[in-house]
Amino acid sequence: MTPNGPELGRSEMVPTENSIELAIQAEAQGFRGMWVRDVPLAVPQGITVTDKQATYLDDPFLMLGAMASVTSTIALGTAATVLPLRHPLHVAKSALTLDRLSHGRFVLGIGSGDRPEEFEIFGKSLDNRRADIQSGWAILRAALSPDPAMRADLEFAPTTPPEAQIPMIAVGSARQTVQWIARNADGWATYYRPAEAQVGRLDLWDKARGGTRPLLISSMGLNLTEGNTHKEITLGVEVGSQELIEHLHRLSELGIDHVIFNIQRRPASEVLTQIYEEVLPHL
Repeated sequence: MTPNGPELGRSEMVPTENSIELAIQAEAQGFRGMWVRDVPLAVPQGITVTDKQATYLDDPFLMLGAMASVTSTIALGTAATVLPLRHPLHVAKSALTLDRLSHGRFVLGIGSGDRPEEFEIFGKSLDNRRADIQSGWAILRAALSPDPAMRADLEFAPTTPPEAQIPMIAVGSARQTVQWIARNADGWATYYRPAEAQVGRLDLWDKARGGTRPLLISSMGLNLTEGNTHKEITLGVEVGSQELIEHLHRLSELGIDHVIFNIQRRPASEVLTQIYEEVLPHL
């Protein structure tokens, strides 16, 4: 997950070259995906009044365009585009352009957003998010499809059809039921929970998707240590390399196909190298 660095904790911008260099490194070391956050406005957030801080991020589509220009195989995705705050045709135009720039490597992650201040400023209602996702999703599905029948509902298309359907994944619940996600999405990205707490949700997911195989993704905070440890942190884990190997095997057994690492504490490039050398050979 990018951007990543101590600047985020100081309400500063992460240097753009850091994310671009990280994409080059991740591809060279065999990682399968690079993901970019989408936070439209820097609204201070925190558990208590005293620890609230603002997170300043670059435009995710422009950043992914820069990453696409220096990579050739790694998947590039948003996690997640706040669809209720963007017109779906604007999102479609960006997604189709990124699909062309990356030669089919772009994945569109969609979320509902949760910051009341943003919705007020954009003139949107938090209460309408469920309906906004569903109506926007239908427009995007048509615009991002190569199928003339699916595109027929578009009065004017943003671009010519893509060569293949651009994948769309729901991030979090997107204010939808698991059944709706299984029917409409190419994947579902859930936030981290301890393995034992995931079992019930994943059982519901397996029943909902039936014979279909949308991708199951887990977003996970990661504080990777150089020793042996294993403890829970907020929306993630603090582990050493051996413990991470065991943890990822457990997630695979639960049916999770892909993990998004939200790297914490240490420089991301250093952590990627440790995973490359000590973890990936055992997966």
